[in-house]
Amino acid sequence: MTALDDSRQEILGQLRFAAISLTAAVIVGASGYHVIGGGAWSYGDCLYMTMITLSTVGYGEVLHGMDTTPFARVWTLVLIVLGSGSLLFFVSSLTAFIVEGDIQGVIRRRRMQKQIDRLKDHIIVVGAGATGIHVLGELHTTQVPFVAIDTNEDRLRRVAEETVPGMLYVLGDATDDHVLEQAGIARAKGLAATLPEDKDNVFVSITARALNPNLRIVAKMTQDNAETKLKRAGANATVSPSQIGGMRLASELVRPSVVQFLDTMLRDKHQALRVEEVAIPARSPLIGARLRETSIRLQTKVLILAVHGADGSYVYNPGPDFVLEPGVTLVVLCQLEDMIKLREGIESGSIGRA
Repeated sequence: MTALDDSRQEILGQLRFAAISLTAAVIVGASGYHVIGGGAWSYGDCLYMTMITLSTVGYGEVLHGMDTTPFARVWTLVLIVLGSGSLLFFVSSLTAFIVEGDIQGVIRRRRMQKQIDRLKDHIIVVGAGATGIHVLGELHTTQVPFVAIDTNEDRLRRVAEETVPGMLYVLGDATDDHVLEQAGIARAKGLAATLPEDKDNVFVSITARALNPNLRIVAKMTQDNAETKLKRAGANATVSPSQIGGMRLASELVRPSVVQFLDTMLRDKHQALRVEEVAIPARSPLIGARLRETSIRLQTKVLILAVHGADGSYVYNPGPDFVLEPGVTLVVLCQLEDMIKLREGIESGSIGRA
């Protein structure tokens, strides 16, 4: 949690205490007048007298017969001395909360945190800058649940309003255990460390790996010698934007049609084609079946590009007689709805032998 959040929580707790103190002072004051007056004064009049006394307004008004009622003036003095402070404390706390606490911001963050607490098997994206914003956009497009973390609240709000509507995020430093726990690190399946500096991504990888040993961590690196350090820190894979940018430049020169095809595929908002992967669980009825014997093509329109074996090998463009073995992962080209249908069908067993 950031120092700003700590301050707001402190002010909120102070405001609660001030409100309770003021309410107690009003109730005790009005009840005291009612008892002292022996029931001659209505509770409404007693409450009115209490409020003008606590606020030190006075108006020159007193309860009828107050000057002849024993202890009435003494009770008023007690309220002025002890009760007025509770009103001043409440007003100052409320002012501090409005100015520093950002009421709407607190409500918004609490509502967002409840949504984050319900997430499972989601992705955590650390950094919403030049690289992270593209990761967030792709996850949003492919409907993968995710949470963003950044230390810049203005940047997070801008991304949530302009680029990724409704984005869930946590404000804070991802090297802090508490911030990652707020993002649901224990329930997450992956983390992307996209901070500008390699050392920061190393620290994030170390912290995340300690909190979730089964997490898949992919880290951005800017220096070639950072790959070893990042993997030692717990990253499963690293990505170099400069290396990818160089390969893209070369591709634009020698194979522009292929690049244009891939760009069109990724940016087409109507079809949302993606190259996805779908793991075949060991209990699936697809195990031992040839591709032509499965109902994959009957129930979906996916195109199987490759099969990733349990031993790490790839079979590209597998033929109809390819036999599916335990631990394999299908690499497919498909639309978003077909990908969801394929994953759900394989998990439930509804997609099996034809």
